[in-house]
Amino acid sequence: MACGPSPTPGGFSVTPTEPAAAVRPPLPVKMVIAGGFGVGKTTAVGSISEIEPLTTEAAITEVAAGVDDLTHTPSKTTTTVAMDFGCITIDPTLKLYLFGTPGQERFGFMWDDLVEGAVGGLVIVDTRRLDDCYAAVDYFEHKGIPFAVAVNAFDGKVEHEIDDVRWALDVSDGVPVVVFDARERGSVRDALLIVLEQALARTEA
Repeated sequence: MACGPSPTPGGFSVTPTEPAAAVRPPLPVKMVIAGGFGVGKTTAVGSISEIEPLTTEAAITEVAAGVDDLTHTPSKTTTTVAMDFGCITIDPTLKLYLFGTPGQERFGFMWDDLVEGAVGGLVIVDTRRLDDCYAAVDYFEHKGIPFAVAVNAFDGKVEHEIDDVRWALDVSDGVPVVVFDARERGSVRDALLIVLEQALARTEA
């Protein structure tokens, strides 16, 4: 029997309508932010995260200060000992979950767990001490994970030209090397989008 308008107690009729289409939640995507000690990883996560970022900061003790080079970051009083975590919704279909790694090599045993399932990585570099980021670059290359290099513009400037940084890091032409400011939300967003483009290109290859 055909369905027509349904009578209501007030004498009005209600015509059945199609149920509203279910709104799908954005696709969760994991990305890692890596680099040496004090290069701006925690700052980058905090700048872009739409939630209060989770940090595992510990005070730098006299013992740690003797191990970690504070020459270029004399005001730094804490350091990440496990990870930083934040998230950002790129658009209604995509949400990035950001995991920042600890910078010191002595915490390297945690990297495999933090990187598992990540579509790509952003390696943050301080051009005043490029040696500190070699381990992160080598790690992503060895794992075959798409990544980009983001040179943090401390005090609004970098010490070396992009081509010189690429040469010093010995990364392939397929690895983007860009300048960004870890304190600026839009700058961090643009750097993360470059990593997403790298990951997408890898899946389409």
